Amino acid sequence: MNGLRIALPPLAQLTEVSELAFVRLDRAGHIIESGRSTLSVLGANKKTRAVECYLHPLDSISTRLDLPPLSGSRLHAAVICAAQALLLGPVDEMHIAHSTRDAQGRVHLGWLAKSALHQLIDVLDRMRLSLRGLYPASFGLPVPLAGQVSACVLDEHWLLRYSVDQAVVQPCSDDSAEERNGNSLDGRLVFGHEVCRLDDNGPDASALSLSGAAPGWSLHAGLIRGTRQTSSWTPAVACCALAVVVWALGLNFYAAREAAQGRALKAGMSQRVKQAFPELPVILNPLQQARQQLAARTQAAGSDSGQRFNHLLQHAAEGMPFMAGSVQNLTYHEGRLQLQMLAETPLVPLDAAWQETLKQAGVSVNREDRLWILSPLAESAVSDTEGAQGDKNE
Repeated sequence: MNGLRIALPPLAQLTEVSELAFVRLDRAGHIIESGRSTLSVLGANKKTRAVECYLHPLDSISTRLDLPPLSGSRLHAAVICAAQALLLGPVDEMHIAHSTRDAQGRVHLGWLAKSALHQLIDVLDRMRLSLRGLYPASFGLPVPLAGQVSACVLDEHWLLRYSVDQAVVQPCSDDSAEERNGNSLDGRLVFGHEVCRLDDNGPDASALSLSGAAPGWSLHAGLIRGTRQTSSWTPAVACCALAVVVWALGLNFYAAREAAQGRALKAGMSQRVKQAFPELPVILNPLQQARQQLAARTQAAGSDSGQRFNHLLQHAAEGMPFMAGSVQNLTYHEGRLQLQMLAETPLVPLDAAWQETLKQAGVSVNREDRLWILSPLAESAVSDTEGAQGDKNE
């Protein structure tokens, strides 16, 4: 992925439509595109999401300190304490960043107002750009060879780079017109090194001033960026929240459907028990009440009409199990038990096996379409005999 670098205007003037210089670098650090554009246009490019920003000279403050060998946390505390003497405002309003301690015992540092830094991050967030690095203006210059200093003039400021981690921004002297025009440089700033002026490259100077290797430290490092962190996690959090909402809705829908099916099943059972046992005044627990009624009728089975009914009903339940939950209407008349099946119940053919079982129990069974007729075997034999004699007389 190509790297995008931009030269920021003064942060107090930064907006989404502020015109600024930019370059795109390939993986090898070579310039493949340069020019001037706005953050809104650059953010519209979906291939570019991370950006390195180089501050305007007015916002660029950096220096170096000589410190003894210290661990990471102690080094940071020492840098903060030493920087307090250099700051013009309250230290808690400034964000201070620094490099590691080099072999010469030097630590390079810079600082920026937290309000300005948060403003920059907010603008980038609105353009859907993430801040990969933030550096003083002079760190955009190419890293010079040993014994050389990279230099150029930008808005009456000298940009000087000495090494990967060391660079300074120095205002041009007010009393030197030549220095303000970039024609001379104070020798105390170059330490006797050879000056490599980028201004001599003509139109390419602006692009070259953003082509240098980035230092090993960034001004936004260590910042507690609540806004940015929230923004970077927003898609993941939104997806998780959406998944939880969908799961909860699905669970509620499933529970409601199961509850409705349970209520419908209970209502159907109550209705069928009421049809089978009309003497029951109220149905509270259909399964238990049906069992109680069957048990009572089984115990009271005898020769009278009520006992015959119980006898037929018991053997119908035992010998014809396919009728469970399929009876629409139950009628007992003149010693015959008639069971009307539900319209949606499939027709079951007469089976010699369970017919023989019922015959052994003294029960005869016949079917007329969806109406099953059960009667004592003696009555059935008499009826069949009378029917046969009538046919013979005819």
